[in-house]
Amino acid sequence: MLERRKECIAMLLAGGQGSRLKVLTSDIAKPAVPFGGKYRIIDFPLSNCVNSGIDTVGILTQYQPLVLNAYVGNGQPWGLNRNYGGARILPPYAQSDRSEWYKGTANAIYQNMHFIDMYNPEYVLILSGDHIYKMDYSKMLEYHKEKNADCTIAAIDVPMEETHRFGIINTNPDHSIYEFEEKPEHAKSTNANMGIYIFNWKILKKYLEMDEQDPNSSNDFGKNILPKLLEDKQRMFAYPFSGYWKDVGTLDSLWEANMDLINPSVPIELKDDDFKIYTRNYAKPPSFVSGTAKIENSIVAEGCVIRGTVENSVIFTGCVVEEGAVIKDSVIMPNILVKQGAQLNYTIIGENAVIGKEAVIGRSPKDYAINAWGIAVVGTGRKIEDGEVVAPKQVL
Repeated sequence: MLERRKECIAMLLAGGQGSRLKVLTSDIAKPAVPFGGKYRIIDFPLSNCVNSGIDTVGILTQYQPLVLNAYVGNGQPWGLNRNYGGARILPPYAQSDRSEWYKGTANAIYQNMHFIDMYNPEYVLILSGDHIYKMDYSKMLEYHKEKNADCTIAAIDVPMEETHRFGIINTNPDHSIYEFEEKPEHAKSTNANMGIYIFNWKILKKYLEMDEQDPNSSNDFGKNILPKLLEDKQRMFAYPFSGYWKDVGTLDSLWEANMDLINPSVPIELKDDDFKIYTRNYAKPPSFVSGTAKIENSIVAEGCVIRGTVENSVIFTGCVVEEGAVIKDSVIMPNILVKQGAQLNYTIIGENAVIGKEAVIGRSPKDYAINAWGIAVVGTGRKIEDGEVVAPKQVL
């Protein structure tokens, strides 16, 4: 028998391969990629849930789940270690005589309908595990109720020149949805689908079951479930969101989102005590900055030893920057050793890498405009030899 009904539970899609992040996701799922000095990407939707009063989160994993599973654990860092509800890892499993990976986002939820039914919720919140943003989902839920909606989709205004990158939602003056455009060349509006949905569970369950019976379906929310709801004239509304939001599915966007944290003109604030981003604490010692160090406009997380120069960069936990090394406009992930004399410009360095003496990675924007050649990337655990040169756009 149910202990009690949950009004709304969240289902967090965290099983993507993240192939566009290349070497950074060769051994880990995209939501487990480090971000912002001390976080991982999944910290943001998990913290949003807690801050929104949602205490039951199913985390649907698939690709390279070991690091992500260990990181989430029992959900304790986010206050999601509960006997009833809390954080629950939901990998694909055999429902009959054959095992099957999640075929698409809709199929992932379909395979876990029994989990949802355990809590008999009235509403289900669907989230993606690869976005950086702070959002109070309880306000979106109130909006969903006020509109008497069957489905509510969070939408953010994007520049017209970027609409071709997104699913676009066209709405009436009351925000009711009348059309979807998937990455249009010439969009009718600038309302981009954020991949955040609230459904009435009874409605969603019905459409998931119908979709699973369709042999021609891609079993995807954007391609199948949402258009079918619209075709059947269900009540669908867009929820306007005006805060910071970034899809960090590419190397460029991941670099940009990290740089946004040290840009005072960008509206994302990690120091807000009323809406904290929680993370797993590894109890590193305080960072040490020597007399030879020079640090400007940068984030330096705990457990670091800085003896060189760091400018406009994000240095994650446990990094060592030796004397004479210079790091500019770069994202240096956890437990990296940058040896004496190394020069790093416009780079992302993956976890546990070693950068040899006098190595040169990337190139200064004084020589080239960054948009013309892109960033250099060194993969997780990679060793760059003394004096080695890694060119812009090169991914090792």
